[in-house]
Amino acid sequence: FPPATPRTVIAPARSAATPTSLNVFGKRKTEAQKAAEAERVAQFWQGEWVCKDCGYIYNRAECAGMYFEEQGAGFRCPQCSGPRRRYAKKVGDRVGTTLDGGDAPILLFSFGGLIATIVFGVWAVQNL
Repeated sequence: FPPATPRTVIAPARSAATPTSLNVFGKRKTEAQKAAEAERVAQFWQGEWVCKDCGYIYNRAECAGMYFEEQGAGFRCPQCSGPRRRYAKKVGDRVGTTLDGGDAPILLFSFGGLIATIVFGVWAVQNL
């Protein structure tokens, strides 16, 4: 069926716009914005973070563009599911440890539990 009213075709207006004038890449940052971003970036470690369990190197692009320090306590290694505390800063060829406690609390409580179990076992055998 033909349309009841004829359609009018409007020709698009031609402009002398270039691809860069269309803000394809976003708006330019002001000097103040650049300085604020540089100051924010300077707060974070610029080297690599390495998982001490599997050797995975933290990649911002794979982790929502967040710096490692911005990751929460629940962050896990994408490769081995190791906790955040298992990551260390890599400086040249050396891998250091982070200052978030490391494995010391786990080891202390593990050895404490082992000693308590042995003491309880000795006590139980003596009181039979």
